[in-house]
Amino acid sequence: MKTIDAGMLRRMFLSGAKNLEIKKNWINELNVFPVPDGDTGTNMTMTIMSAAQEVTRIPDPTVEDLAKAMSSGSLKGARGNSGVILSQLIRGFTKGIRDHEELDALILCDACTKAVETAYKAVMKPKEGTILTVARMMAEKAGEIAGEDIELEDLFSAILAAGDEALARTPELLPVLKEAGVVDSGGQGLMTVLHGAVDAFNGLELELDFEAPQVDIKKPAAREPISTDDIKFGYCTEFIVKLEREISEEEEDAIKDYLLSLGDSLVFVVGDGLIKVHVHTNHPGRAFEKGLEYGQLTRMKVDNMREEHDERLFNQNEMKAYREKEAAENAAKAEEPKKDHAFISVTVGDGLSQIFRDLGVDVIIEGGQTMNPSTDDMLSAIREANAENVFILPNNKNVILAANQAKSLVEDCNIFVVPTKTVPQGITAVVSYVPERSAEENAEAMAEEITNVKTGEVTYAVRDTKIDGVEIHVGDIMGLGDDGLLAVGSDIGAVVREMLEKIVDEDSELISIYRGKEYSEDDMEALSASIEEAFEDCDVEVSYGGQPIYYVIVSVE
Repeated sequence: MKTIDAGMLRRMFLSGAKNLEIKKNWINELNVFPVPDGDTGTNMTMTIMSAAQEVTRIPDPTVEDLAKAMSSGSLKGARGNSGVILSQLIRGFTKGIRDHEELDALILCDACTKAVETAYKAVMKPKEGTILTVARMMAEKAGEIAGEDIELEDLFSAILAAGDEALARTPELLPVLKEAGVVDSGGQGLMTVLHGAVDAFNGLELELDFEAPQVDIKKPAAREPISTDDIKFGYCTEFIVKLEREISEEEEDAIKDYLLSLGDSLVFVVGDGLIKVHVHTNHPGRAFEKGLEYGQLTRMKVDNMREEHDERLFNQNEMKAYREKEAAENAAKAEEPKKDHAFISVTVGDGLSQIFRDLGVDVIIEGGQTMNPSTDDMLSAIREANAENVFILPNNKNVILAANQAKSLVEDCNIFVVPTKTVPQGITAVVSYVPERSAEENAEAMAEEITNVKTGEVTYAVRDTKIDGVEIHVGDIMGLGDDGLLAVGSDIGAVVREMLEKIVDEDSELISIYRGKEYSEDDMEALSASIEEAFEDCDVEVSYGGQPIYYVIVSVE
């Protein structure tokens, strides 16, 4: 084959997206810091799945249709730095293909080049040894070998080999990766997508069971109550078996025969050490028990199909009412005059959210450490803010790119992304706002004030690793600062105090402590007393943050 058409491009893109979804947890574990919110795989998956759902809405697409869906879907769904970079790679790639009905090696080579150029422009300070490096090395390889007569199978094979080689070299370019014993997680995510896409080209497609898009029910036709008498097997049962060993074809057939004896509508896929099962049955437990004979179960799901039938009409009516209410609220919002300014803050935890509201923040986006909000989340918040000047506080270094991407898509108001990397920086930014200043002056002043805030966060390790020469084991308590690891130990209080010793200096005046959801009031009282004693020249303020995963967040000003 020397060209691919829209049908093949669609299959390749969806297969790449599905491959990433399947392997996202493995990619999450490649993050350098072994924190429980390591989310590169999740962010990249949610980004590409947003595009995949747009693509699945087009039954008989052209290349131009696909390009628009891939670009707009990934831009709106982009989450985290890795997700935003992936969306920019997709956006650049679609620029190179959108005007063609079929794609040959030269067109694909040009699209790869545009993808890399677009992604590099989106990052303020591109760093080598990351997803960008992997993408660039593949584009350069494509440029070296692309020609009118090259078979696409040879082109794709060479590009993948260049990408795999570049990924393997990322630890040499980023010492922190080498010390942790991992390759770049974003680069691994990109290669996972491309390997899945090329598998589809070679005929090795995955089961593309994407979530069905929501249907806009404007005028639902009248229906009679749906009978459930014809449902022979009432439970839609799904699960994945993590195989403890390889199984033979005979064993596969035996498992399938057993599952078919329990029900119908069987989907049974084996690959990469996993078995994925979908079956309609009256005995979900028996299906699970069969899977347990061969390994551990994950992603177990059981739906009562009879109950779903009974509820369908009710849900349709509920959805219709909800959409009518939403449309009315949006129309009323559009009629309201715009405020002069508004604040949007990204945070998680009921206590932290209330702190920002008390400071006058207009819109809270739930997320940050445990779930990076998407570009579309930002756009929705901007619409809700309804102001001439909107200040966005990302409060996480992994959210800043998504905020900037949202800014680039808005034309009817002024967006100022204050580059807050932590919640304490966000609080300082809001406090620094002065109504008498212009929006531009405020944005500049806030950006300057947050540089005076030092932050430390305390959580636990989810795997063994080594950072900055320090051995870390599963379950260890870690203190993470603005520039990396500050302390490791077995006691939360001891780690907090050691962390503060490294960030408090002679100019420090205020220590603020935010108690997490999993840290008790009694422990916090004891900790704050010991901090007041150890740092008697500083005022100590304690607040309830309610943040998950992070026992304590501290800031020093």
